[in-house]
Amino acid sequence: MPSPALIVLEDGASYRGEAITGNGTIGGEAVFNTSMAGYQEIATDPSYCGQLVAYTFPMIGNYGADPDRDESGKAHARAIFAREITNYRFNRASRLTWLDWLAEHGVLAVSGVDTRALTRHIRDKGALRAVVSTETDDLRYLRKVAGGLPKMSGLDLAKVVTCDAAYEAPAPEGAPASDLHVVAYDYGIKRSMLRYLAERGFRVTVVPAQTSAREVLKRGPDGVFLSNGPGDPAAVGYAVKAVERLLGKVPIFGICLGHQLLAQALGLKSYKLKFGHRGANHPVKDLRTGVIEITTQNHGFAVRDDSVPGAEVTHVNLNDGTVEGVTAPDRFAFSVQYHPESTPGPHDSLYLFGRFRDEIGRFRKGGA
Repeated sequence: MPSPALIVLEDGASYRGEAITGNGTIGGEAVFNTSMAGYQEIATDPSYCGQLVAYTFPMIGNYGADPDRDESGKAHARAIFAREITNYRFNRASRLTWLDWLAEHGVLAVSGVDTRALTRHIRDKGALRAVVSTETDDLRYLRKVAGGLPKMSGLDLAKVVTCDAAYEAPAPEGAPASDLHVVAYDYGIKRSMLRYLAERGFRVTVVPAQTSAREVLKRGPDGVFLSNGPGDPAAVGYAVKAVERLLGKVPIFGICLGHQLLAQALGLKSYKLKFGHRGANHPVKDLRTGVIEITTQNHGFAVRDDSVPGAEVTHVNLNDGTVEGVTAPDRFAFSVQYHPESTPGPHDSLYLFGRFRDEIGRFRKGGA
């Protein structure tokens, strides 16, 4: 039986709904995602660690769920909100319903929320800390709890979601024989990233976020991959230091948090966006080719567009002009803020995994 649920933001704004799975009082940063599909991939993306996710599409759950779509071993969104959460399984590839999946993963899921009003409020006020509760409707108390939560700025969450020890990523069925070895830093890595690396012929060793550059180089990789992840990139100083020491010694490819860490290693700075970019419909322009890609995005921080010797901005977001890609060609490193693995989302940017192979080939030829 659904339980009444109350969502309260730190500024006192409140929204009501019904908890159809889970219970209790849970807090985090309230954010919204504009994707029309991929609700399961979003909930299991480690980049949502510490956040409460509102889905702006009015109905989610209509095609069910399946363990093969999970981006990690558990749900990382602390709670999810939607206008309507259905319990259908209208897809031959789905083995269970979305509600079954949410219950199995212990997610507090609140339906009946006015997500349009919630999204507009976050857009106007910026990302806010929030609490959702099925235990009390004391608005004043919940607002106080929300205001006492840690702010996302200054939080190192990569060490919360990273793996405990290094491991060899399994290659998906049908992947080509691997001829190149990549060490992938796990700052919150998604399974789809590992899959696409394997499909480009990479054998992938995943290492914890705090692994030193020296330990990585001992493995003799052909390239180093910097994954996505949650939290403030400026708080992950140990990772920036490792990337600084890897630059020029091995080709590097970074995505999302990995992009922000590479940018800092090159001398650029990061900052918190007002409400972030989360969705599967963001236009990005490649400044070198003029090509515009529709991209998937999930980040609350961005890189400042400063002039730094040896670093070049390669991509910009056409919605707000923020930096979406950087490169350091003399040091065989490049990165993008958006998600070329696109789960969910369009596949305009999958070529970047092939570009990583090309960069490794250029490195082997001495930069020619």
